[in-house]
Amino acid sequence: MRQTLYLAWRYLAFHRLKTSILVTSITLILFLPVGLRVLVRQSSEQLTRRAEQTPLVIGVKGSPLELVLSTLYFRSDAPGAMRYEEVEVARRAALAPVVPMSVRYHAQAHPIVGTSVEYFDHRRLALVSGRRFAMLGECVLGSSVAAALDAEVGDAVISSPDNLFDLAGEYPLKMTIVGILATSQGPDDDAIFVDVKTTWVIAGIGHGHEDVTKREAASAVLSTDGNRVVANASIVQYNEITPENASEFHFHGDLSDHPVTAAIAFPPDAKSSALLQGRYTADDLPTQIVRPDVVMGELLDTILTIESFILAGAVVVGLATIASATLVFLLSLRLRRREMETLVKIGGSRTSVAALMASEVVTVLVVGTVLAALLTFVTSRFGDVFVRALMRM
Repeated sequence: MRQTLYLAWRYLAFHRLKTSILVTSITLILFLPVGLRVLVRQSSEQLTRRAEQTPLVIGVKGSPLELVLSTLYFRSDAPGAMRYEEVEVARRAALAPVVPMSVRYHAQAHPIVGTSVEYFDHRRLALVSGRRFAMLGECVLGSSVAAALDAEVGDAVISSPDNLFDLAGEYPLKMTIVGILATSQGPDDDAIFVDVKTTWVIAGIGHGHEDVTKREAASAVLSTDGNRVVANASIVQYNEITPENASEFHFHGDLSDHPVTAAIAFPPDAKSSALLQGRYTADDLPTQIVRPDVVMGELLDTILTIESFILAGAVVVGLATIASATLVFLLSLRLRRREMETLVKIGGSRTSVAALMASEVVTVLVVGTVLAALLTFVTSRFGDVFVRALMRM
């Protein structure tokens, strides 16, 4: 038996190309359905876990899925902006803590999340260095952002303009890094957190400029009429907020009219959750309230349906590949007829020759199965890293 296996191995080693193609085919046939199911299961767990940790999301009426993806994962454009007054209305209901969310801007492809410091408590996000933001222009980096930018506390990041042609509105804001979060294995690792008012500064709603009443700005003053001063365009707008110029920053209009993309509510119990949801049942309201676990459940149902079609297609392709591999083996046996006759003539029994040919087939199947099992093990161990990388794209 040992001699038979040795001869089978030497034949396969000599025909490396054919053996490699057959082993690869067998490996992929066995791995693809199982590996796909493992990846879908891991991605489903990650999406479900995040959704279950977020009881309710309030936003403008539109696509619930886009609202949830934007608010929870920072990877989709929000359906639209709502007035900050809607956050205050939800808070005045006194049924749940409400955290504002403004997810619209980026800094070097990393999402800037405008919120409040209560967000860190509800998400159980800890700091590895520094502190939370306390004033305009301060930011806290997720662990992945800090690693990607090689940034530390005391450094700065600059926001990217949402519209490069809006020269009179949004302008880049240099934000000071005051804290870096510990790894949470979630979307928070890839975000830059600021106070929601800082996003209003980025939007151009709030800004600071030189004090036109000072002597240094006299050349920019066109006219004065009592307390009213008219200045020209040479007045410098700040792109960085510091303790020295923070008092010069102000917001135009009523703060309740300024935009946020959503709000997250954290009701303490099922009764409070039901009562809060009941306040958003009227058709004439401009806002909606959604349960992320329900929305993501519907999405996962769709994904699982698609997965079933993909698996069915993989099975068909697998059967076709097995048929092709069988044809290769049969043709190989026909081409090796003279070789088998020679083995018989030099003393080998027909049973031994059949065992030799069977050993070659079994060896290919065993090697392909082992490689497929190894790939499945690697996928189960590190598939979550791959899923998070895909979610960052």
